[in-house]
Amino acid sequence: MSTNDKQPDDSRASVELSELNLLTQDSDIATEPRTQQQVDRVQTEAKSQGRLIRERFFRHKGALAGITLLILIIILAFSSIGYAGIPGWWDKEYDVLADRFNEGRPTLTLWPFSLGEHPFGQDVLGRDYFALTMRGTQTSLIIAFIVGLVAMVIGTTVGAIAGYFRGWTEAVLMRITDVVITIPTLVIAAAVAGIVARAGIVPFALFLGVVTWTGLARLVRGEFLSLREKEFVESAKSVGASSARIIFRHILPNTVGVIIVSTTLAISGAILLETALSYLGLGVTAPDTSLGKAINDNRSALTVRPWLFLWPGAFIIGIALAVNFIGDGLRDAFDPKQTRVKQ
Repeated sequence: MSTNDKQPDDSRASVELSELNLLTQDSDIATEPRTQQQVDRVQTEAKSQGRLIRERFFRHKGALAGITLLILIIILAFSSIGYAGIPGWWDKEYDVLADRFNEGRPTLTLWPFSLGEHPFGQDVLGRDYFALTMRGTQTSLIIAFIVGLVAMVIGTTVGAIAGYFRGWTEAVLMRITDVVITIPTLVIAAAVAGIVARAGIVPFALFLGVVTWTGLARLVRGEFLSLREKEFVESAKSVGASSARIIFRHILPNTVGVIIVSTTLAISGAILLETALSYLGLGVTAPDTSLGKAINDNRSALTVRPWLFLWPGAFIIGIALAVNFIGDGLRDAFDPKQTRVKQ
């Protein structure tokens, strides 16, 4: 065989050997175990944003504990004494006077578990304190959620309009916001809440929502100022999309995380604000009651009947902590800086 004939054979063999090496390397790469970081990245890329948010939230132990506690409190409060004409499983009313049993002391025992005649005891008028606390919990929860909803609507609207349109619109709305912020919320509420509360818990809650929207408005405005400069907003403008469509279909969905987290924290703050006003005698009025009013009505018996403070105080702390834990979980779940689900 000539030298010229041998060279093509050598070249062909070299090419085949190179291809075999590449195939072997690809096979090794395919069969080589992936690192945990690579697996997390692949899983993250394959999941939708909604699924990522849900997984982040349900992996947050504090948030799970908070939502479990809040659900248990809601179920206990509304199922025990009933609501809106629907009877509950507890046979006593919160506004019925009776003779004090066992000097009004709590009959609840943990071992062996027993509710007894009056598990939370009785107040100085002989009313069943379990039923009274459950009614107060219902009232405080209703007020807190209405306040959160009203604050969310007003704060989101003001912040969105100010952040998107800028100019004199932003100047006017933000100056109004600044004026409301400079006056302490408790002072505003105390000045008017006593009058509004006489009309019922719903008008009272609506009023509190009107004075607690400022923080959310500033956050939403900041988000809108950032998002309105993004490419997708410019693209929407270039095809003739209206301002309303850009706000509600393009920008607002990207601020849902901030809105939800802030609303959750506003609910927690509303619980404490209602409690403070009721304790000062400026909140819920008789014959209705709330957790703050229950404490205020029995403050003279602090040294002789401490359980009259223990039970409403425990539910106030439980609700506030539960909502705060849920807010922390939502904040972590909506955090765009997280690229994978935390273990």
